[in-house]
Amino acid sequence: MRAFQSAALLALTLLTLASAPVSANDTYKVEVIVFRQPGEPVPSSKLAPEGWSAGAMAISKEQSRETALDQEAAKLSPENGYEVLLHQAWSQPISETPNSVAISNGEQQLGHYPVEGTLTFSQGRTFKVDTQLWVNQFDSSGLVSASEHIKKTGSPVTRGKLTFIDYQSLGILIRIR
Repeated sequence: MRAFQSAALLALTLLTLASAPVSANDTYKVEVIVFRQPGEPVPSSKLAPEGWSAGAMAISKEQSRETALDQEAAKLSPENGYEVLLHQAWSQPISETPNSVAISNGEQQLGHYPVEGTLTFSQGRTFKVDTQLWVNQFDSSGLVSASEHIKKTGSPVTRGKLTFIDYQSLGILIRIR
């Protein structure tokens, strides 16, 4: 009888731990692919601002991770009408308090990158991401001459599942694990 009570208590403890809310200190692997979709680019009426990364944390080398969505990225090929603009993976804590990371790709010119922006993550009952990204074109002097802009707030992301965020001529694939 005592063995049965111990087993029942252990099972109840494990069930309680499994259903407990995620702690604010949990770290997740985030992977993002930003890509151009078939069709004409849709330029924004405003260029990327000078302080595009203000308040966002830069991703350190220690946070960087190997990408795992390489097969998905390979399908986004020019032969299929797509172009991968950024593919990056990193680890970070995600909690109820929103926190932003700055992402970029390409060679920096006068404080801007060809792809630059911020992703702001939060977690309540589900993960949410606010997206603010620019895909920039530069003139011969290195100044931003045109930008495409993605701005989406509160996009739900299911843990472990690949989520597609569609925005005009650009798209984002994101997975949080």
